[in-house]
Amino acid sequence: MPETPWSEVDRYFTGLLHPPDAALEAAVADSAAAGLPPIHVSPAQGKLLHLIARIQGARNILEIGTLGGYSTIWLARALPPGGRLVTLEIDPKHAAVAGANLARAGVAKIVEQRLGPASESLAQIAREGRGPFDLIFIDADKEGIPGYFTWALRLSRAGTVVIVDNVARKGAVIDAASEDPAVRGARRFSEMLAAEPRVSATVVQTVGAKGYDGFAILIVNGEP
Repeated sequence: MPETPWSEVDRYFTGLLHPPDAALEAAVADSAAAGLPPIHVSPAQGKLLHLIARIQGARNILEIGTLGGYSTIWLARALPPGGRLVTLEIDPKHAAVAGANLARAGVAKIVEQRLGPASESLAQIAREGRGPFDLIFIDADKEGIPGYFTWALRLSRAGTVVIVDNVARKGAVIDAASEDPAVRGARRFSEMLAAEPRVSATVVQTVGAKGYDGFAILIVNGEP
């Protein structure tokens, strides 16, 4: 199948702006070898997360959905000395692969992995008083996005940045009749976002090596 123009452009800018990185490349290779789905963010998207975390000055980051730890590495590398990242994963196999990838990247000591359903982990984090987080990245099951967004608000403060991946669903998000749980989750989240007075938000559609989708990016304006 011919390469799409946006994939070629993505490869061009990746070659210019993202030098070879052994730890990140190994994380992708080992995740593939272990049979993990190739749904991690692209290098350009990972760098975007990294830059947003640095711009925001995030010291306390929450990631919902670890997969093989590729985005986790990008976010952890943005942390200043003393910063911490908590990442949640439901699949033990994914968590094990991620753990090895994080260790090889040298960030395991600043990343806390939690295994189990995200809803349970989030409730436990709230009970422990681990928030508020400065940045929250949601990249887990899409039907669960509305619930994760609710938790994100509970674990935020004024100024917290929340990023949600895969909300455009290759354009399917505009299909009100869709019975796809992922599309329905993205639509419900979008409706919640529009009705939530405590945040300022936008959605940026994305194209590139990962195809066509989009990020929701929002900032919490007031105390949740």
